[in-house]
Amino acid sequence: VIVESAAKAQTINKYLGRDFNVIACYGHVRDLPPKDGSVDPDNDFAMLWEMDAKGAKRVSAIADAVKGANKVILATDPDREGEAISWHLQGVLAEARKLGGIEVKRVVFNEITKTAILEAMKHPRDVDSDLVEAYLARRALDFLVGFTLSPVLWRRMPGSRSAGRVQSVALRIICERETEIERFKAQDR
Repeated sequence: VIVESAAKAQTINKYLGRDFNVIACYGHVRDLPPKDGSVDPDNDFAMLWEMDAKGAKRVSAIADAVKGANKVILATDPDREGEAISWHLQGVLAEARKLGGIEVKRVVFNEITKTAILEAMKHPRDVDSDLVEAYLARRALDFLVGFTLSPVLWRRMPGSRSAGRVQSVALRIICERETEIERFKAQDR
């Protein structure tokens, strides 16, 4: 069973017992490198993923834990990011040929209680492709819009971190409204 945090792993392992090995992936194991070409809009928004040293170390530990298992349960958080983490883990392990014949399922729970964990384990499913697609769309927008806008933001507002899809849209709305105000010509009726 793969979860996101080590604290959750210990608690969940107590609830599931000795027949299970619960390990933590510590969040995302790969990401888009911050360089041109990581998202290719001309090629159906193809994305190039890479693992840093920490991600590679975590995947190696997970791959070692998977050896000899008859099933892998992805139990990352129940949100879009958790679904994406499960999708990445399944993909990386499959690419590394660590899943040969091992069934991979996804379970979700909203609380770390014995009842919730045991109930979730009764209802395994596949990774939700709709949530993964939502994640991929968000990452593409962040990369294509946020990475373009962030340097402008840093020049104008020193100390700011980055601009993403929400900030970019908000900025556009503000700019369009400001342009409307500047163009406005008062007329007597």
